[in-house]
Amino acid sequence: MQYSKTKSLIYLSLCVMLWALIPIVSKTGQNSLDNHQFLFYSSLVSFLLFALLSFFTKNYKTFKKLNANTWIKTVFLGFLGTYLYYILLYFGYKNAKGLEVLVLQYSWPIFIVILSTFLLKERATQKKILSIFLGFLGVILILTKGNFTQIHLNNIKVDTLVIFGAFAFALFSVLSKKVTIDAYTLNSIYFLVATISSFISMLLFSSFKLPDTQALLPILINGLFVNGISYLFWIKALKHAPASFVAPFIFLTPIISSLYLILFFGETFLSIYLVGMILVIISGVVGTV
Repeated sequence: MQYSKTKSLIYLSLCVMLWALIPIVSKTGQNSLDNHQFLFYSSLVSFLLFALLSFFTKNYKTFKKLNANTWIKTVFLGFLGTYLYYILLYFGYKNAKGLEVLVLQYSWPIFIVILSTFLLKERATQKKILSIFLGFLGVILILTKGNFTQIHLNNIKVDTLVIFGAFAFALFSVLSKKVTIDAYTLNSIYFLVATISSFISMLLFSSFKLPDTQALLPILINGLFVNGISYLFWIKALKHAPASFVAPFIFLTPIISSLYLILFFGETFLSIYLVGMILVIISGVVGTV
């Protein structure tokens, strides 16, 4: 397979900038909706977005060419990456301290390196391992503000589910590299699965509720960009470089999130953030050489 790491880095940069908005849209979008309701409406917007893109690019014709085996694989991947990961992540935020959930959430780039070694036969070199270690350390420094004693992993059940969700997204990312369907059709299926799954879980564990006017903007931003176009960039980034090369750059996400919170909510910029940023940047440099 011929790779273009430059293209991958461009798509990754766009993806990370969008994923970094997750804390903001999650915070504002769930003021009046619970996690099931917010995920359902966001997934519905994402599905409609990619369905329209498939129609205008005429990629919708691909649906007719998919065989049963491809449908099963794609539906399974959609369940892993656009539903299971988020529903378990939201469950974690509801039932455990946000800090420990954030730290556990960023275990999925580590899982990507491990899974890509076994499933994609990519080499787990010392540079890749060092890159992942430095990136994860930088993320923890930023999230804890340098005070590691804030992390108390004493809610075993919830923490295990969050880690399982992170593993599910890593598996989704690695296996998505093997799918040859165009990105528009692929994401249409992924978010159709997320819409149906979240609708069912909403009816089973919550209740149907129309969003109020305050929730509409976060839903649209999340559905169109954070959980929408970002997946297009993510799939393309994975297609243009090895999964183990891509993984360390995901640690940039909480850095950008911190910058957003400083800009939009006036949070204080701490010197430890700079240390964390430097570690993450070094992580990326180590991973590319």
